[in-house]
Amino acid sequence: MTTKASSAAPPATAARTLTGRLGTTAIVFMVIAAAAPLTVIVGTVPLGISAGNGAAYPASYLICTVVLLLFAVGFTAMARHIPGAGAFYTYVAHGLGRHAGLGAAFLALLSYTAVQGAVYGYIGAAINELVTSHGGPSVPWYVYGLAILVVVATLGYRHIELSGKVLGVLLVCEVGIVMVINLSVLGHGGGAHGLSTTALSPSAFFHGAPGIALIFALAGYIGFEATAVFRDEARDPARTIPRATYCALLIIGAFYAVSSWLMVSAWGDTEAIKMATDNPEGMITETAVRYVGSAAGDLVQILLVTSLFAAILSFHNVLARYIHSLGNSGALPSACGRSHARHASPHIASVVQTTTAVVLVVASALGGLDPVTQVFAWYAGVSSVGIVALMTLTSAAVIVYFRRTRKDTRPWQTLIAPGLGLLGLAALLVLTALNLPLLVGGSDTLAVIIAVLLVAAFAAGAMVAVTRPHAAHRLTSADN
Repeated sequence: MTTKASSAAPPATAARTLTGRLGTTAIVFMVIAAAAPLTVIVGTVPLGISAGNGAAYPASYLICTVVLLLFAVGFTAMARHIPGAGAFYTYVAHGLGRHAGLGAAFLALLSYTAVQGAVYGYIGAAINELVTSHGGPSVPWYVYGLAILVVVATLGYRHIELSGKVLGVLLVCEVGIVMVINLSVLGHGGGAHGLSTTALSPSAFFHGAPGIALIFALAGYIGFEATAVFRDEARDPARTIPRATYCALLIIGAFYAVSSWLMVSAWGDTEAIKMATDNPEGMITETAVRYVGSAAGDLVQILLVTSLFAAILSFHNVLARYIHSLGNSGALPSACGRSHARHASPHIASVVQTTTAVVLVVASALGGLDPVTQVFAWYAGVSSVGIVALMTLTSAAVIVYFRRTRKDTRPWQTLIAPGLGLLGLAALLVLTALNLPLLVGGSDTLAVIIAVLLVAAFAAGAMVAVTRPHAAHRLTSADN
């Protein structure tokens, strides 16, 4: 039961609570926006085709979708019994213990902060490319990055439903242009060789570097698990969170698989590989110009920027809620757990997240890093390994939690599906770790540094659990 706020100051408990009436659609919009569908089609798909398994690359999205759906079965089953909005780390804490839980929390903070930093680099470069291609002046990427940061900070400070509306509009636009291109290619029956069937061939899938293909494909799903982060602001969490998780996964997987298949079909198997190798950043634009018209090519450039903005805003909201939850648990300063009296938003956590983003952008600028080949590639490499590791830990936690508590004894939901998901994610984690040097530009030294940072983040969280046992205890207090 709730009551309307009076003019008096709200009680301390109310000042630490997030509220909202987000439905399945609003949460799905925010999660898919974080996945940045147009950015994936523009940047990741050509890389998967050229460095992965060629024309069979679209099948990688089908495999990743199946693995993540198996993961989602246990994830959503556990969501019904875990009241907190901490997602990964809360689940790990309840399943594997408080030390592992806070270790996962700090690993999540590093991973999501890194991916947001990566997108700031990319969007700065993308805006500059858009401006200069239309005769405007060339401006350093970090100027655009900091300008976008101000807008994101403003939206993140306010009520979550405002961000949801903004993301909904942007998402419809970016998905819309890709669907127009897809329908045009389909209407033409593909290129000179018709619609490709290579993705349906198991032997073709294992040609080239299928492991690399799966890594690039998996990167397109980063953020889908954030459905559980919005638990406190969902209209009916027990129903909304599972629905949003499955919907987001199915929509993302189908969109990527179909769009990448039609991009291959638009050029033909051999020519698609050549185009993806010679001109990866221009592949979707050239496809749009060939099948829709020059205006579509210009629109792709514009919507790429809005796609990146939507991703940044989504990750900002996710990070702010992680920080807010950790503030309430005592793992971070208590002020981080406060909510705004009028907006019911994690405003202090949002400011903290904005500050870390400023530090990343400024540090990258002072270091003279290239916004795409270094800022985007390096930070995305950190995030890819960290988030796959978190999903693997969460899968294990689901199995242990239900074996121990017996709160749900259905074999498929609590053992079989999570077990299969765990095997699939563990394999992807090994592939990601082994190929980390490739993801960060071929540097073994940088790959080692990233690995050390990820391990150090997990260890730091576990150390907080040792030094502040009351904070660790709050993570699992719902079980007590």
